[in-house]
Amino acid sequence: MNDSLDEMYRIIDAARPDGWVLEPEAKRLFRLAGFDVPRFMLARTPEEAVHFAHEIGYPVVAKVVSPRILHKTDVGGVAVGIADAGRLEEVFRRFQGKEGFVGMIVEEIVSGVELILGAKIDLQFGPMILLGMGGTGVEIYQDVALRMAPLSGKDVHAMIAGLKARRLLEKKGLAYKYIGHGSYLRGWRRRNALKMWTGWPTFPMVFVKGVLVGGASELEKLIASGEIRRMLASG
Repeated sequence: MNDSLDEMYRIIDAARPDGWVLEPEAKRLFRLAGFDVPRFMLARTPEEAVHFAHEIGYPVVAKVVSPRILHKTDVGGVAVGIADAGRLEEVFRRFQGKEGFVGMIVEEIVSGVELILGAKIDLQFGPMILLGMGGTGVEIYQDVALRMAPLSGKDVHAMIAGLKARRLLEKKGLAYKYIGHGSYLRGWRRRNALKMWTGWPTFPMVFVKGVLVGGASELEKLIASGEIRRMLASG
């Protein structure tokens, strides 16, 4: 693990002049940290791109790599569903015209749930970890969870569970009222007071007829067992 940490530090130090880690190196960071990443290659020529795509099989995804381009989709720097070598070469030539072009990622297509995972050093709270629905879900649903680092296993499970509560209710057609208590950073006093009052350590907190039943995981169990409807119908 020490060798992996040394390599991770080297990647981060090398990225300091640009101010951020380019995607190929970011994927290496994830791999060194033990995450699975899709098979990919940084191709610097069309021939390299075609050769790798032939190895992993079409269709593939292609993404521009440039220290001057942070949001690839904003500049047309992502192409998905590329089905043959001709199309792949065409995309490579188009990306070559982008500012600061250093290569093109060729990557296998995978399926799953898209999430966003982020970290920052907050001036007041120190290291913070963010987990949320990825892609457009970040803006549309604003479904995110924030915790102070380091995270315990319980913290991680609570963050994941905290993303589901409202969607569980909506999926089952159960009426509810959402009461916001501010963001983790701006509304921390109010949120901490609520935790102390209820004795429940995480958000969301789910109340049924004024009674705290727990968080998202507890809500899911109540829905699966049918108990939630019995609770709503009683009294």
